[in-house]
Amino acid sequence: MEAQKVDMFIMSNGKFFEGHHLPQIRERLIQADDSKWSMIQMAQFKDPTVSLIVSIVAGSLGIDRFLIGDVGLGIGKLITCGGLGIWAIVDWFLIMGATKEKNIMKLQQVL
Repeated sequence: MEAQKVDMFIMSNGKFFEGHHLPQIRERLIQADDSKWSMIQMAQFKDPTVSLIVSIVAGSLGIDRFLIGDVGLGIGKLITCGGLGIWAIVDWFLIMGATKEKNIMKLQQVL
């Protein structure tokens, strides 16, 4: 792919990924062929900030985990009321990283 397209993608979607993953993403996108460009642009990534807000508001119900696709953990949080609140508080610090990791996995599936 063209480096200019890749740089525009990274500038507009960089917040969805961990900073240390961006150089690797850039290299993989440059090596990808142009036929995948439309699929890459159509991919919907989860916003880590939204996940954090949902976690703060309704984290004890597991909605934050359901939002990013961790259904098993979401059910566990729902049944235990967020681990009696402890798991919900711990997730305030973990949910943004988990969301970014899910976004990386989604991008890898497209590539």
